[in-house]
Amino acid sequence: MITNRRKHIAIAMTLIAPFVFIFGLVFLYPTIRVIELSFTDAPLIGSGEWIGLDNYKKLLSDNLFYTSLKNNGYFVLLTVVPTTVIALVIALAVNRLSGRMQALMLAAFFLPYILPVSVVTQIWAWMLDFQFGILQPAIAFFVGERVPVFRHPVWVMPTVATVTIWWTNGFNVLLFIAGLRNIPTELYEAASLDGANRWQLFWKVTWPLLWPVTALVLTLQLILQLKLFDQVYLLSGGGPFNSSYVLLMMVYREAFQLNNGGYASAVALVLFVIIMVVSVLQFQLLRIGGRK
Repeated sequence: MITNRRKHIAIAMTLIAPFVFIFGLVFLYPTIRVIELSFTDAPLIGSGEWIGLDNYKKLLSDNLFYTSLKNNGYFVLLTVVPTTVIALVIALAVNRLSGRMQALMLAAFFLPYILPVSVVTQIWAWMLDFQFGILQPAIAFFVGERVPVFRHPVWVMPTVATVTIWWTNGFNVLLFIAGLRNIPTELYEAASLDGANRWQLFWKVTWPLLWPVTALVLTLQLILQLKLFDQVYLLSGGGPFNSSYVLLMMVYREAFQLNNGGYASAVALVLFVIIMVVSVLQFQLLRIGGRK
C-alpha cells in the first residue's frame, strides 16, 4: 500500500510539474521581479540601487498618476455595467431565435471579438475620421457640426468606450447564452401555468438563475477594462491633454520611453493591487447580493 501511494504521488507530481514550471516561469518569477524592481532605481534593462519606498512616495506626488487613475475609473463606469446590460439584452433576443437565424446572429455579434485590436481601431478610426468618416454626418446631425472625437477631451473616452463595447461584447453574449440554456424550461412552464407574464418570468425565473453568470461577466469586464491600453494607445495616444491617459500608458512611458524600470514597476504593482482588491471585493459583493 505504501508503495502504491508513493507511485500515485510520483505520477501526480509528474503530471502537474509542467504546469508548475510554466506558471513559475511566466507568472510567479516576473511578479517577484516586478516587486523587487519597484524598490530600486533600475533602468528597463539591468539592475539598480535599492531606494526603498522612494518610487511609491514619488507616485503619490505625481499628478499624472492621479489623472491616469481617474481616467481608468471613468472608463470602468463607461463600460462595465453598460456592456453587461447590452450583452444580456442581446442574449435574451438571440435566445428567442432558433436554427440558422440564431447561429447567424451569434456569428454576427461574435465576429468583432475575434478581430485583433489593430484592425478594430483602424476600422473605427476610418469611420470616425474628421474629414472622411462615414459616421461624421450622423454626429453632425445630432451635434450640429463634425467632431474630431479622438482629439476632443470630452468625446475621446466615451468614444473609446463605445469601440471597446462593440469589440468585446460578443464573448459576454456567449456567456449569457450559455447561462440561459442551462435554465430548465419546466420552470417557465410552471410559472406560466401560475399566470406569470413575460416580465414576471424574467424577474422571478431568468434573472435569479442568471445572476451567477452576470456576476462573472461583471468581474471579468472590471478586470479587462482596468487593464485598458491598446485602444487608447492606437486611437488617441493618451490625449488630448492627458484626457485619455491611463495607468498602463504610464507604465509604458516610464519603462520604454524614459527607461525608468523601477518607477514603471511601482506603477504596475499598484495597478495589480487595485485590480486584485477591486475585483475580489466586487465578486464577493455580487455573491452576497445573489444570495438575497
